This record gives sequence, structure tokens and C-alpha cells, in this order.
Amino acid sequence: MITKVFAFLVCSILTTNVMAQKKIVQTAGRDQLGEFAPEFARLNDDVLFGEVWSRNDLLSLRDRSLVTITSLVSQGMTDSSLTYHLQTAKANGITRTEISEIITHIAFYAGWPKAWAAFRQAKDVWAEDETAVDARAAFQKEMIFPIGEPNTAYAPYFTGRSYIARISDSQIPFSNVTFEPRCRNNWHIHRATKGGGQMLVGVAGRGWYQEEGKSAQEILPGTVIHIPANVKHWHGAAADSWFAHLAFEILGENTSNEWLEPVTDKEYNQLR
Repeated sequence: MITKVFAFLVCSILTTNVMAQKKIVQTAGRDQLGEFAPEFARLNDDVLFGEVWSRNDLLSLRDRSLVTITSLVSQGMTDSSLTYHLQTAKANGITRTEISEIITHIAFYAGWPKAWAAFRQAKDVWAEDETAVDARAAFQKEMIFPIGEPNTAYAPYFTGRSYIARISDSQIPFSNVTFEPRCRNNWHIHRATKGGGQMLVGVAGRGWYQEEGKSAQEILPGTVIHIPANVKHWHGAAADSWFAHLAFEILGENTSNEWLEPVTDKEYNQLR
């Protein structure tokens, strides 16, 4: 019963992932080679990215990034293509610590010089993480609950980086969820035929909660948000603040979570 009730973040284990088949749109081939090599451009944009990379029901985007980086580094490809895929890997949830371990592992099979070259590019891509680590450590001092680990499992459904720490897995399981500034989850719905929904309790920093068709509500430490089942909503950090909340799943019947579209920058930037 507990495993059906508890979700790492904002959804139950019984997840209806409506975004799993979302098609990746790529235009680099046509932008750069559309006139010179139109067929190659089509294969790059429509087949490689539009079909192969879009099959994330078979392999996650994170896994595809890992495989691609391994292949490029092993071939000694340390040009702009590796930079692009390192940036993509970061967007797909691979952390600075993980990319360091990945390239170190590759070095023993592909060669030390290739790893050195890859590390130079990886350092540039993850450079801002140095500042983020310091900011995260400072934010940790503001609350009693741990920030936890990077929320890689749900990274495709977030804009920005988030972290999660399970606080309890008995009686009423719940987690502490931390968002970096401007980080927010996609619009989503907690489905249930009876009961269900979610409750959030602000822990530290400042954040937002918004239901579709309503004004956004500010969340501060101690703020309690009751989210009814079957209501479209999102939540996340303010633009100028880290933010953390406890997430409690409410018991219900036939519960599931439906991930929807991201909160656009235009929508987010209107918040005051």
C-alpha cells in the first residue's frame, strides 16, 4: 500500500506519463546543411532526433545522453558535437559528479588522452555548478530537513534543477523537495476517482503554487497548500530564491499522476 501512495516528488508510483512519447524537435541539420545536403539534414533532424532520440519509452533521454557521450569520447570526438551532447546531458539530469565519474570510467577503456580532452569541455559545461554547490550549502543551513540528491528521475518534467530527500516511508510517507531559483515542475494533475491529491508545506526560501485559471500563490516557510485531486497545477521556486517544501501524497482510489506541458518563461516571468 505504501509504495502505491508514496511518490518521490509530486506524483504517485502509479504514474501515467503522458509526456513519454513527446517528440524532440531538432533543426540544426536544416539550419546548417539544408541547402548543401538536404537529405543528410532530413536524416539528422527527422530520423536521428525526431525518431531515435524520441523513443524515450525504450531508453530515457538521460540514458541516451550517457551512451552518446561514451561513444563520442571513445572516438576522440571532442569538437562542438561533444559540447552539444554534454550540454544536453546536463539538461537531461546528469550531474557534475556523475559526468566526472563517467569520463573517468571511459578513460580506462578509450584512453587517457581522450578523457583529458573531454574533461576540458565538461568543466566548461558544468562550470556554473561550482557556484551552485556553494549556494546549495548555504541554503541547507536555513532548514532542518536535508536537501537530498539531484532529482534525476523526474528531471524531464522540470525546468531547472531540483533535489529530493525522503523523510519518512512509514505511516504517512513524504519527501523534502528543493528547487533552485526559477526551477519549477511542469503543469500536472494528481488523478483519483476518490480522495487523492497532495499537500505541500513550505520549509525554507520562497516559492509559488498555481492552479489553472487562478493567480499564483506565494509559498513561505509554514505555508500549507492543499491540492485537490484532478486539478491542473504547478509549483516551484521564486526567481530570486531557493525553495523547499514537504510533499505529502493523499490516500485515494485509482490514483495516478499526469505530467503535462512546462510552465513557459512568459508565464513564469509574469509572477510578482
